[in-house]
Amino acid sequence: MPDHTAKAFDSDLLDLARMVAEMGGLAEKQIADSVDALVKRDTALAQRVTALDATIDALQSGIEEKAILTIARRQPMAVDLREIVGALRLAADLERIGDLAKNIGKRVIALNSEFPPPKLIRGVEHMAHLVLSQLKSVLDAYARRDINKAMAVWRGDEEIDAVCTSVFRELLTYMMEDPRNITFCIHLMFCAKNIERMGDHATNIAETVHYMIEGRQIADQRPKGDTTSFAALRSAADG
Repeated sequence: MPDHTAKAFDSDLLDLARMVAEMGGLAEKQIADSVDALVKRDTALAQRVTALDATIDALQSGIEEKAILTIARRQPMAVDLREIVGALRLAADLERIGDLAKNIGKRVIALNSEFPPPKLIRGVEHMAHLVLSQLKSVLDAYARRDINKAMAVWRGDEEIDAVCTSVFRELLTYMMEDPRNITFCIHLMFCAKNIERMGDHATNIAETVHYMIEGRQIADQRPKGDTTSFAALRSAADG
């Protein structure tokens, strides 16, 4: 590859990494703000969370366009191609995280200032802090190409699943104790499930970082906690 072409290709890869980093920062903000809106009963903040989703979607589109043009122009092979594929995968997971945060924002708005006691939200807030920490770590692993840090995030998904199950059980107890809590608790359960799914996307990103560095998928089965509680609850509610 001629020197000027190699430099242009390096510039393309740096642009993709920069756009992914920007998208990751916005996704982190959406998670923090959506839960902050829930805790503080702040519908104005919730509206800003939902509005920010359009910016994340636009960044994903920009990453896809840049990746396609780079592949067409540079015809990368091996590790260079994995860099581009990795950026596309990260963008897809970050876009889904943004959608899930937006959904929490919509639920805050739907509650219309009729919020549960703070004790009902603590478990959901704790889950969000865990997931936000995982997302920050895995984005740092991507930026530094740190496979050990990525694998630590991958192994940490089971803890988030366990906390999610605990939150469901706690909220079910509140619902049985006082029927007036039912509406709030159902909203909080869906918020908790959204946060658990954000953790799944952080784990996806960890797998992508592993693929980018090693050139292969993780051979082991992904560790998962008990994910049956929410499905059972939803079936009961639908029935």
